[in-house]
Amino acid sequence: MTTISIIGSGYMATAIGTRAAKHGHTVELMSRNTAKTQALAGQIGNGATVGTFGARPAGDIVIVAVLYAGAVDAVTHYGDALAGKTLVDITNPFNADASGLATTAGNSVSQQIAAAAPEGAHVVKAFNTIFGGVLAGDKPLDAFFAGDNAEAKARVAAFLESLGMRALDAGGLEMAHALEWAGLLLVGLARNGAGFDVALGAEAR
Repeated sequence: MTTISIIGSGYMATAIGTRAAKHGHTVELMSRNTAKTQALAGQIGNGATVGTFGARPAGDIVIVAVLYAGAVDAVTHYGDALAGKTLVDITNPFNADASGLATTAGNSVSQQIAAAAPEGAHVVKAFNTIFGGVLAGDKPLDAFFAGDNAEAKARVAAFLESLGMRALDAGGLEMAHALEWAGLLLVGLARNGAGFDVALGAEAR
């Protein structure tokens, strides 16, 4: 097990951090709101620490768990502190009423982050097709991910598997936009009868 750094202190940061800590990882939390981050570290427990926003993260895997509109700005703020890190983009760039996406093919949030990230940092899209409440339930789940760098993808896949999840590789980073649509599909299902305890999965027949 290893140290996982999470930029953000919201619902998904809480869900991912709690599950990671339960499965033996050390969790480092970093956000602009220090008081909220310290409270979250106390809530997660299991040795969770608080890092300085903008400083070099302790973990090789850095989860960008902020709202999509602030994701690129956060990565830009960290700058070279993220060099050599595997960045996990969990964002869902829904439009105002969640009827569509604010991104377009070839311009997913993951691809925008990759363009802003320093040399040696690699972006993997993951976690955006799982509701926080479902993730917090700590049950087996399918986790879809996409990225261009084989080593970064292998690192994220191993992390997902360590959380009791089945890591499913969707392809290169161009597939991040498809995963953003999958996130929107999940919300549509939830709103139209499936409820927010639903999860997407893949099954061979």
